[in-house]
Amino acid sequence: MPEPKILTLLTDFGLNDVYVGVMKGVIAQINPTLTVVDLTHQIPPQNIAAGRFCLMSAYRYFPDETVHVAVVDPGVGGNRRAIALQFPSGFLVGPDNGLFGGILSQSPAIAAVELSNPDYWRVPTPSATFHGRDIFAPVGAHLSKGVSLQQLGREIDLASLVELPIPECKRIDRGVIGCIQYCDRFGNLVTNIPGSLVQGKFWSVEIAGETILGCQTYSDSPVGSLIALVDSNGWVEIAVNGGNAQMRLQVDLGALVRVLYRIAAV
Repeated sequence: MPEPKILTLLTDFGLNDVYVGVMKGVIAQINPTLTVVDLTHQIPPQNIAAGRFCLMSAYRYFPDETVHVAVVDPGVGGNRRAIALQFPSGFLVGPDNGLFGGILSQSPAIAAVELSNPDYWRVPTPSATFHGRDIFAPVGAHLSKGVSLQQLGREIDLASLVELPIPECKRIDRGVIGCIQYCDRFGNLVTNIPGSLVQGKFWSVEIAGETILGCQTYSDSPVGSLIALVDSNGWVEIAVNGGNAQMRLQVDLGALVRVLYRIAAV
């Protein structure tokens, strides 16, 4: 198997502090030639669901054998497991708190281990508050150099991996019920309703007392208007042309969304 050549980082650390830079320094000490890509460090603090969505949206754009290190970890130092997973497109390293569930719903894991071997940590006694530096970053770097998953710790049952309680959308008579699964920095509200379910149909969205007609692009409605469309990742999205849908509708993750079919397009 070829050695991974790319490692991605996703965290809720922000960019005001040195946390991200320190993780990159630890990685460079182990594999200085590795390409490190920042997916984002602006996940809202402790928002595992947002991290889950962003990872799910990004992984498919990287070559096979990429190592994805993700740290959105409100349970750091507690009972949650530190894990590494192999899945068909590469490796995932981070806390076992549901962060990887989006990827695994599309590309199931092949194997998983708990990171119990301190030989691959930065230090034998890691900080209780910075596993990103002391466990996850070094483990990701060692994986990029060809260390096998089995060397990193004891194997765990894939069925025991933690999942977030994110509801699936469900079909109803002449439509679909779902929820908001992510809000981006523009205030666009991404639902968990696949765009394939509205393809070839005239449709509208009901949310927070508003009915919004489905369209193709942001500019299909006047500036300031609510719009519904299929986003670049293939999900039904609610937006405001030139504005912020989250502020306009005053909704958050988990808010109920209903898609209603009208007359089939011809």
